[in-house]
Amino acid sequence: MLQDLPKMACSVSDTPALKDLPKVATDLKSQLEGFNTSCLRDVDTNEKIVLPSAEDVAKEKQHTALLQGVEKFQTTSLRRTDTVEKIILPNALDVATEKTQKSLFEGIEKFDASRLKHTEVQEKNPLPDKDVVAAEKAHQNLLDGVEHFDKSQMKHATTEEKNILPPIEAIEAEKEKNKFLNGIENFDPTKLKHTETCEKNPLPTKDIIEQEKTA
Repeated sequence: MLQDLPKMACSVSDTPALKDLPKVATDLKSQLEGFNTSCLRDVDTNEKIVLPSAEDVAKEKQHTALLQGVEKFQTTSLRRTDTVEKIILPNALDVATEKTQKSLFEGIEKFDASRLKHTEVQEKNPLPDKDVVAAEKAHQNLLDGVEHFDKSQMKHATTEEKNILPPIEAIEAEKEKNKFLNGIENFDPTKLKHTETCEKNPLPTKDIIEQEKTA
């Protein structure tokens, strides 16, 4: 049996040299060699078993009952039924539509191309009118003026802030308004004098009485 096994030759040249092996960084190697295992802390592993909720249990029961119902289903409880095939005839509108489509397809298939007349295609390139050309030139000149604007032609300008004062009439009116408002706000009610209100009921004269009677 040993003779039947395939012979595998291992060459020494296939083994990588020491210089070709991956090298570990010096600082990492020193940290691994000088690691103190006494710094580790003892930790207890707590295994937690999460119980399913009431909804999960209900769903699992429902799924199990469904599978059991399918597996234990008794085919003897089925009743024999006869399948009745119904052929629905098309109405008048469907028949008319079908005829129109059929006649259209027959006209396309049996069309006589010899009845066509020869025509020549003329390509027309309509030129823009004067208004369009003028508008395009104005737009182009505006763009050229903005792009090639020479800032050296600008003149230095100083901005002057002007505070326009109101006329004398407006100032006097404002003073009178403020004086009136101050008089209302600072009014002293103790300066008012006591007065008594007399109610008068004038009697009608003879002339008025006579006019009332004649009316």
